[in-house]
Amino acid sequence: MEAFYKFKIWVLLICLLSHLGHGYYLPGSYPHKYTVGDPLNVKVNSLTSIDTEIPYSYYSLPFCKPLDGVKDSAENLGEILMGDRIENSPYKFKMFVNESEVFVCETKALSSDEYKLLTNRIDEIYQVNVMLDNLPAIRYTKRDSYYLRWTGYPIGVKGQEGYYVYNHLKFTVLVHKYEGTADTAEVIPSIGKSGSDVPGYMVVGFEVTPCSVKHNVKSLKKLESYGKYPSKITCEENVVGMAIKENEPVAFTYEVAFVESDIKWPSRWDAYLKMEGSKVHWFSILNSLMVITFLAGIVLVIFLRTVRRDLTHYEELDKEAQAQMNEELSGWKLVVADVFRAPSNPSLLCVMVGDGVQILGMAVVTIMFAALGFMSPASRGTLVTGMLIFYMILGILAGYVAVRMWRTIFCGDQRGWVSVSWKVACFFPGIAFLILFTLNFLLWGSHSTGAIPFSLFVILILLWFCISVPLTFVGGYFGAKAPHIEYPVRTNQIPREIPAQKYPSWLLILGAGTLPFGTLFIELFFIMSSIWMGRVYYVFGFLLVVLILLVVVCAEVSLVLTYMHLCVEDWKWWWKSFFASGSVALYIFLYSINYLIFDLKSLSGPVSATLYLGYSLLMVLAIMLATGTVGFLSSFWFVHYLFSSVKLD
Repeated sequence: MEAFYKFKIWVLLICLLSHLGHGYYLPGSYPHKYTVGDPLNVKVNSLTSIDTEIPYSYYSLPFCKPLDGVKDSAENLGEILMGDRIENSPYKFKMFVNESEVFVCETKALSSDEYKLLTNRIDEIYQVNVMLDNLPAIRYTKRDSYYLRWTGYPIGVKGQEGYYVYNHLKFTVLVHKYEGTADTAEVIPSIGKSGSDVPGYMVVGFEVTPCSVKHNVKSLKKLESYGKYPSKITCEENVVGMAIKENEPVAFTYEVAFVESDIKWPSRWDAYLKMEGSKVHWFSILNSLMVITFLAGIVLVIFLRTVRRDLTHYEELDKEAQAQMNEELSGWKLVVADVFRAPSNPSLLCVMVGDGVQILGMAVVTIMFAALGFMSPASRGTLVTGMLIFYMILGILAGYVAVRMWRTIFCGDQRGWVSVSWKVACFFPGIAFLILFTLNFLLWGSHSTGAIPFSLFVILILLWFCISVPLTFVGGYFGAKAPHIEYPVRTNQIPREIPAQKYPSWLLILGAGTLPFGTLFIELFFIMSSIWMGRVYYVFGFLLVVLILLVVVCAEVSLVLTYMHLCVEDWKWWWKSFFASGSVALYIFLYSINYLIFDLKSLSGPVSATLYLGYSLLMVLAIMLATGTVGFLSSFWFVHYLFSSVKLD
């Protein structure tokens, strides 16, 4: 416990120092100082499209390749799972050296297949994603009186007379002159010449303007790679000139200009992370607070007025009066001998609760670290990698909760804890592997970079089997050794008959899911846009608040519904409390379908729709387990507290 408090103090101290200091750098990302003339390496990522959601390698199209060959950059687990394939490019810059009309290459004559593939990618609105010093290129387009920001640029455009490819790129590199002292110069690595007295620059912005330019065929024959094109190239984004045709080559050129900027290195991601929707996020939180306040009022009435009043009155009576009162009154007091009767499929319930605790813990820890800046967009793939690591580590918590709940249901019996632990370790990961493996066949068939390599599947299985499964068994062992939660009342051998209900239980359960959904549906739009529209999601502080509010609402909803069922003498509350809050997943899935139809209406092809629905189904299953667990555990605590106050012989 003392070590935990020390860890908290260190985390708070580090966060405070990082925000107070002017040299705040995102963890996992640090500045490079370049001197004039140092080489800058431009890299390319996978081609992406919001029309298909299937990424492809940059070099799957007939583009120029580097003279020294295509080389993959080192990628982490998260980048590979997200479909990123970062490779070197033929575009080469020198720090603060402006260049224009630089000839890259002329492709060979386009074959029929290459022409068809290129035109298909243009029709599907594929974007080229280039990066410099870990910054994606930004493209600005003017609409009316304001500018829109985009990452990447389109491959080409379809005109009235055919297809045109963007074969000339105008790059603008924003640099900030390094103004450090001799002490801080040791912290920032220099590229090229060393020494703090040498003036250096840091890359703080990267912009691109794509153009379609028709080159002179005769001039190209005399040029070698990185030679200067003899004529001046005028780059106008709205004018297209390079029509692509079968059996004709395409020439690629570029120009680069360096502009000194006042933007400091820690602020260079601000252009990507403009908080234009901050008011909407605050509205989402206020909306959630209103729902919580409404439910909290109901819970307060239940606790202070109904339950407390009934218990006080019940305890003031003598035994005969209590017996007479039990015969005359109806409600939750009549199910005292059945309320802790074991539910149907107790093993499955314990497994789902264990997996729900694991998923919820992973979400809370991941979002907390992301909110502190440890999983920023500057550190590609760290969010997914962190989620996998935290999920595996929290297997120990899943095993502990599931086995202890199993022993509680069976009044301390330890038999079967190994089986429960194994089921916890396999239930959600097994479903996730099944869905991902099925979707991977579709991506393999499309030759997409989004397909998970078979070797990575083997690595994931080994990580699961060697880390997650053993930790789950360790948690199950501690759960078997821990004392079970004793019931405050005895259970009769003969179950009490449940009277006919005015409203079916499933209707109440479905209705209960609308309230948790109301707390997050606004934030859900931003998350969906980040996943499917290629937008950067970074407001993890808002997301953490929304997650906390969601947990509170799920607990309150499930508690109120459980009390309603007990009041009508329905003692089968176990599964109902789980699905009361877990039913929010159904509304999220319906929202996903709505988002597919109305926001992703350009999504083309059955493969893309199947991928979208498959990933949505996996997300919804995880949300159901997490929210259902919150509802069940809060209801279990409520029922235990309620009936521990009833004194019986």
